[in-house]
Amino acid sequence: MDFVLFIPILIASIVVHEVAHAWQARREGDDTAERLGRITLNPIPHLDLVGSIILPTVLYMGGGVLFGWAKPVPVDPSKFRDHPWSDIRVSMAGIVANLGLAVILTLFAASVAALGGFLPQGSQRILQQFAFQGIFINLLLAVFNLIPIPPLDGSHVMAKLLPPGLAIRYQAAGRYGFLILMGLVFLVPGTFGVLLTPVYWLMGLADGFVRMWI
Repeated sequence: MDFVLFIPILIASIVVHEVAHAWQARREGDDTAERLGRITLNPIPHLDLVGSIILPTVLYMGGGVLFGWAKPVPVDPSKFRDHPWSDIRVSMAGIVANLGLAVILTLFAASVAALGGFLPQGSQRILQQFAFQGIFINLLLAVFNLIPIPPLDGSHVMAKLLPPGLAIRYQAAGRYGFLILMGLVFLVPGTFGVLLTPVYWLMGLADGFVRMWI
């Protein structure tokens, strides 16, 4: 049941993250993603076969760390009306979307807890499992994307804080970003534990809120 729930929730969470980027980019004046059909909840235009399906499945089945990605949303900053703030808002849109989903799923879990006595036997456990899987995945995606390593979303904010010349070199490192990330996660002991610390702290808050309604 864990696996059956995990993959659809992961895919849905990744899709919402990417749609949020595309939708915010359109609001900022860039219609590139819209013209390429990326403002859609249909997962097919967003998913990367290796990063969205194969790798997460292998890692999950092997009991390893969760790791994955979708196709990046194409953005043309030259079309932004309020550069550089437009770039920051577009970059943060995916993170905000995942945090929003985590809040919605927490409220859903609380509702299930409050209505537990009225639900069919066994359904409460499945619904709660679904909700907490979703909360964890969305919190993980939000925290992971805050890491200031190009091309992750947090790097766009960091680039705006650096002197122009250094910012250009910093963003150019994005071509090696995923190699750096995978090296840190899989080769440096404790890296993923540090990443999970805020996730588990927020999960504790969500769990505490849900327990109030039991």
